[in-house]
Amino acid sequence: MSEQILLQPIQAANSDKAKEALEKARIAHEKYLIRQQNCDLEEAIENYIDAVKYDPTMPESYYRLATLMWEQGQISLDTAIEQCKTAISLAPQNVNAHLYTGFFMKMAQDFKSAETEFKSAIKMGKLKSGRPRLILSQSILQKINAKNGTAADYLNFLYYFLSGSLMLAWDRPSMKMFYKNMSDDFSVFSYNTIGGFLEKFKMYPSAENVYRKAIAATNHSEIFYSKMGDLALKNQEMDLTIDCYRKVLEANPLNREVLIKLATVLQTYFPENTDETIDCYEKLLEFDIDTPQIYYELGHLYLRKEDKINSISAFKLALERDSDNPFYNNSLAYAYSKAELYDDAIEHYQKAIALNPDKEWTSIVCQALGSIYAEIKGNIEAAVSTYQAGIILDPNNYDLYISLGDVHMAAYDLDNAIRAYCDAITLNPEDYRAYSKAGIALWEKDFLEEALVSFHKAIDLNPDNEFAQNNLGILYLDGLGDAEEALEYFETAVELNPSYTLAYFNAGRASQAMGFINDAANYYQMAIDLNKITQDLDEEDIQTRLHKLFDI
Repeated sequence: MSEQILLQPIQAANSDKAKEALEKARIAHEKYLIRQQNCDLEEAIENYIDAVKYDPTMPESYYRLATLMWEQGQISLDTAIEQCKTAISLAPQNVNAHLYTGFFMKMAQDFKSAETEFKSAIKMGKLKSGRPRLILSQSILQKINAKNGTAADYLNFLYYFLSGSLMLAWDRPSMKMFYKNMSDDFSVFSYNTIGGFLEKFKMYPSAENVYRKAIAATNHSEIFYSKMGDLALKNQEMDLTIDCYRKVLEANPLNREVLIKLATVLQTYFPENTDETIDCYEKLLEFDIDTPQIYYELGHLYLRKEDKINSISAFKLALERDSDNPFYNNSLAYAYSKAELYDDAIEHYQKAIALNPDKEWTSIVCQALGSIYAEIKGNIEAAVSTYQAGIILDPNNYDLYISLGDVHMAAYDLDNAIRAYCDAITLNPEDYRAYSKAGIALWEKDFLEEALVSFHKAIDLNPDNEFAQNNLGILYLDGLGDAEEALEYFETAVELNPSYTLAYFNAGRASQAMGFINDAANYYQMAIDLNKITQDLDEEDIQTRLHKLFDI
């Protein structure tokens, strides 16, 4: 609707429709004043507009509509004043028209004009002028605060405040609204008290029933759906929780506290509802509170959707508002790495490390940065330095020792690789991974006995590790020449992973060494079939071995 509501020619046939719309608007407006729910506000505005359309000569529609539209930010103060003046022009003796005009003039800091309108309302209201007197007293007080009022201003304030308070008893509309507010507040208080008492004694089903009755009996569904949602969350009834929070937001889409709760529950318990969670956070951005944190959460949600572009944008917006936040830098770096923008990722990982909010956390960031240097950039020296920096920050980071050993292995620096894996074993002797990796490095150094010990320990700690089973089999077959012992480990590896191409190939070699031609042929054939998918081995080598089985 445009800012200026234009007077239109009245049609007698629309008079009843105008009255009906005005009555609906009054009811919705009254509900809004009590409940402060947006749905009531929107209904009131819609019906006031209809009333103006059907009968442009009804003054009440103008000043009440001006109030609500200004509150919604749909019109300016000047436009609101003009609408109220239109009401006065239609009904010069309408007390409320003068009252609302004065209110908007006071808001515009035009105190002199406002006082004129309030005094007109007081003169017309006589004994029923309690509201205009109180509002005038507040206008005078506002003028005193803004412009250093005189002694006369203070006296006038006291006069209108005290006389307004006394005359309020004759102001029936004000008393009626006061009674309704008191009655409504008492009803809400009663249901709240009973529900809270039942919750305290863990009578949760009874408390829920009380809140359901409150929703039906009062005009405060927002309050009691929120109570029900909190109760359901406490009882881990997640479907009911989000349903109740959604009902709250239907009543009041601007309930920030419930938006946060709904977003958190969806993000934690309903990861598949990513779009709805994103919608909650986008609505929270409208409040312009905790904006960087909201963009940060949005970035992770976009990552969950594999929307790399929007995730990067969200993290960058978070950083624009808090550039020295290490967590935002780390997340942006991760998003860049997912998008394969590795130079940008390195830059922000380095900044996160430099900010170093916590040694343990920063050591994990060092591991992420080191993996980019090692796996993407092929910069072994930088990777080693980064991993070592992480270990200095947190000497108890087991994974960093493993990563350091791996990068030394990639450079075929066996001594340093073994040293790193042994450090990991010292740190956590119950983790099989370092034993398994150390076994490979020891085998490469021709330390057969030590490699056997390492692989056996790895299998003792984790018998389901098919790679350790296969590698131990290789040691027995190629190191000790014990094909029979080796075959047991290869067969165990195949049982653990029926798609393990290399284990089938090695089982074929062990069977061939023992003279089990048919078994060897079957294992080689399985290796050939799987290799077409995995591409782990040189198929020509397997074919050659298979054909040699039957050479005469």
